[in-house]
Amino acid sequence: MSTIPVGISTSRPIAHLKIDEERGRYGMWLLILTEGCLFVDLFFSYFYVGNRTHRWMEETAPKLHYVLPMLAILIASSFILHIFGEKQLKKGNYGMARLGVVITIIFGLGFLVLEGLDFREHWPHTNFMSDSYGSVFNTILSFHAAHVIVGLLMLGYVLFLPFGPVDKTPYRPLHNASLYWHFVDVVWIFVIIILYLPPNL
Repeated sequence: MSTIPVGISTSRPIAHLKIDEERGRYGMWLLILTEGCLFVDLFFSYFYVGNRTHRWMEETAPKLHYVLPMLAILIASSFILHIFGEKQLKKGNYGMARLGVVITIIFGLGFLVLEGLDFREHWPHTNFMSDSYGSVFNTILSFHAAHVIVGLLMLGYVLFLPFGPVDKTPYRPLHNASLYWHFVDVVWIFVIIILYLPPNL
């Protein structure tokens, strides 16, 4: 007479709880909320210090010839990641989905190159040690660059996951990485609106 080991069920398989499928997305939204609060604090410090110190030297307005193409690159990368990444993956077009992730990563690297050129251009007169303005300005830009790098690392991780049938598809990781990448893009829009446009008006 055979016995069934304790803990082994002979009934239908246990269904995955919804939380198992959604917890990654909730976690990413919480991360984005936390990082969003960080940038809100940085932008607040930009306005606060700017109104309360005589060392807010803004004699040379930051140039726009790098940051506007950088904005176009990030917006295009978000579009590509959504249309040619996530949507194609859901349709089962795995090759196109992988290509969308690759193109997004290339765009992100191009953004970092332009950001490095922008740093090099304003560094002689606006840096961490120049004055309060330079310190806050470069802190915000450095934090954003760090977030771009983190976003690229997330996309790189997703890129090396196996693209295949539904039970192996990296849709959830790609969706979560996409949320973070879109967040990085939105932050850059605020960086331009707050840090770059007013001094040039």
